[in-house]
Amino acid sequence: MSTAQEDLTGRARLRDAAIEAFAAQGFDESLRAIAARAEVSAGLVRHHFGSKEALRAECDATVLERYRRLKEESLQAEPKQVFNQLPGSREGGVLLLYILRSAREGSPAGRQFTEQLIEEALVLLDQAVSRGLIVPSRDEPARARFLILQSLGALVLYFALNPPQDPEDFTTVMQDYYAHVALPTLELFTEGLFADPGYLNEYLASGAAGIPPAGPAGDTVSR
Repeated sequence: MSTAQEDLTGRARLRDAAIEAFAAQGFDESLRAIAARAEVSAGLVRHHFGSKEALRAECDATVLERYRRLKEESLQAEPKQVFNQLPGSREGGVLLLYILRSAREGSPAGRQFTEQLIEEALVLLDQAVSRGLIVPSRDEPARARFLILQSLGALVLYFALNPPQDPEDFTTVMQDYYAHVALPTLELFTEGLFADPGYLNEYLASGAAGIPPAGPAGDTVSR
């Protein structure tokens, strides 16, 4: 008879093996293959989770928690520390591919996962605004949704055009993606894109946004 601690350890091993298997091979990966990756018997998968759907749900929850933790740690760390750790992060590569698979899947589980990502992003954005790391938005939920959808769209297209040579090499996957997106992302988020606020001011003045033209910093948008 296994102890409760052994059961907990076995469950965690299976869950983590499933996260890596789903990230590298997709959500069609078999329970037998997941069990082999975890070096346990296939029967233990059903013993701990009951079904593949239940296993997937726990993997989703764990990935979201790790995504939130990684983002929170990045927000709290000094920029130098982030750049020393994130590009070569194996965990980052696992999360990247898992999120990619979920976004590309289009199933109810994938759509739910995307909505949860948006909810997590809103929390993180609120924290960053409170700490003065980013500027506030006139519509924080809309900004959170846009950022996640934009990021997921870029992720799907990037890997469609540049499929990883070895999806099991999570560190290299992370390094390659980071090398392509880091500079334009940071440049755009830090320095902006338009040289003047004319388009935004006109959009706000038209009332199309459904909000008053006054922004968080004044009556008009200025730089």
